[in-house]
Amino acid sequence: MLNFNFYNPTRIIFGGDTIAKINDYVPTEAKVLMLFGGESARKNGTLAEVREALGASEIHEFGGIEPNPSYETLMKAVELIREQKIDFLMAVGGGSVIDGTKFIAAAVNYTGDTWEILETHGTKITQALPFASVLTLPATGSEMNSGGVVTRKSTQAKLSFNSPYVFPQFSVLDPNKTFSLPTRQLANGVVDAFVHVMEQYLTYPVNAQVQDRFAEGLLQTLIEIGPKILEDSADYDTR
Repeated sequence: MLNFNFYNPTRIIFGGDTIAKINDYVPTEAKVLMLFGGESARKNGTLAEVREALGASEIHEFGGIEPNPSYETLMKAVELIREQKIDFLMAVGGGSVIDGTKFIAAAVNYTGDTWEILETHGTKITQALPFASVLTLPATGSEMNSGGVVTRKSTQAKLSFNSPYVFPQFSVLDPNKTFSLPTRQLANGVVDAFVHVMEQYLTYPVNAQVQDRFAEGLLQTLIEIGPKILEDSADYDTR
């Protein structure tokens, strides 16, 4: 059995129509930057929901965070945050948007070359802007962990980082948000979740029966619900 130190401060706000609750957890005077990927979050109304839920907060937007977020794109968001003196980040999307937001949160006030965050895999992070997430694609678990992966386009270096400073303060998980996803993305999400659990299950061959049973339960559940998820008639409980 390996020693471990488990810490997860992320509040999970789960269920239908829970986006409306986010203003309860964002400081009243916060200047908020909403970060997202493509335009689907706008087209399906999720950005508008978040904006409405934030009430009187000053809100800015930054879109275009790619799948496998790029360092170059994320640094543009860092520049915007510094210029506008933004103090709270709201990721609206899946794992890539949330990973990117974690890096941005750590980079804004980082002293030195921000690429060091990735070169040192997050060990030099000493602070980060507070942020939260509204999950639109369940897949990676980034909405409630402290890690991320970023790619530098210029060199194709793809590096991971991890730090207790980049846990989301809270994450909204509304199954209704999966109903607008295309079938391919739903399938990708099921497979992605399966692989992320499997890689942990297989990586550490130690005497950890409890953790193994957690993993096996998750894997079996994904096998059971995967086909149902892809049906047009998939209901709220299955989502």
